[in-house]
Amino acid sequence: MSPSQHRHDPNHRHSHSDGHSHSHSHDHSHAPTVTRDNERKVLLSFGLIFAFMLVEVVGGLLSGSLALLADAGHMLTDAAALALAYAAFRLGRRLADSRRTFGYLRFEVVAGFINAITLFAIVAWIVVEAWQRFQQPQVVLVGPMLGVAVAGLLVNILVFWILTRGDSEHVNIKGAALHVLGDLLGSVGAIVAALVIHYTGWMPIDPILSVVVSLLILRSAWKLLGKSLHILLEGAPEGATPEDIERHLMASVPGVAAVHHVHVWSITSGRTLATLHVRPVDDADARRVTQAVEAALHAQFEIEHATVAVDWNGSAEPCSLARATATP
Repeated sequence: MSPSQHRHDPNHRHSHSDGHSHSHSHDHSHAPTVTRDNERKVLLSFGLIFAFMLVEVVGGLLSGSLALLADAGHMLTDAAALALAYAAFRLGRRLADSRRTFGYLRFEVVAGFINAITLFAIVAWIVVEAWQRFQQPQVVLVGPMLGVAVAGLLVNILVFWILTRGDSEHVNIKGAALHVLGDLLGSVGAIVAALVIHYTGWMPIDPILSVVVSLLILRSAWKLLGKSLHILLEGAPEGATPEDIERHLMASVPGVAAVHHVHVWSITSGRTLATLHVRPVDDADARRVTQAVEAALHAQFEIEHATVAVDWNGSAEPCSLARATATP
């Protein structure tokens, strides 16, 4: 059964010999909410950005501009973000199997981690090259540099306009649009460098602005690395820590006596899952309490798949993960 077909029977309960009962009372789909229009926008934007990235590489090599090459590196981050968004849309619909019960949703995170490592290597190359150019300045052909930089600015404006038409609130669409918006600064930097060289002949401005652009790449790479590594390590999403969840459920769900052993993580960006144990005040209210807990988790934390284990009164057996984490 694929994640997009996965449904739980409202009356479905699993009884276990350890005194717990797992209750599912929700109806959900693991497939991302995405339209064909989103896919077309992302694919078109990727084509434009990737093609012009190659143009900037050629233009940077022909003109001798390191600022253009740095901007091409920044455009690579945009192209990677768009490729990841498109891959998430496509692979998110693939059927799960007995070995990949959530399908290929985490492919986006793995690709993002690899992309971040690649971007660190690009930044290192730009910085080393800039240092060498400070020691031995190179002549930059202003005409080709300025022409390519202006064209890059126009391409980024066009792509940003495409991505912000219609459903721009999807997490992958929004992330890609922010990448492109950041790249506008790189194009502006290359234009500024070309104008300074044209009017003053001061060549060091090119490696200086290339380092500035590389810092933009470094910022994007660092955020991408941290986010992807946090998801791969199954860390709690921001604003949905076990402590946050426990406090909210105790305060907002009537009939809850205690909340224990909360584990919360993401399969991929924006797809949060949780498991937890809940002790009802009255065992007879267990079904109502678990349904209310799942509804509260979805409403407050956007947790679309919560597995709630009922701790019956009189039973105090902790979960194995709680025992493992408590061991020094």
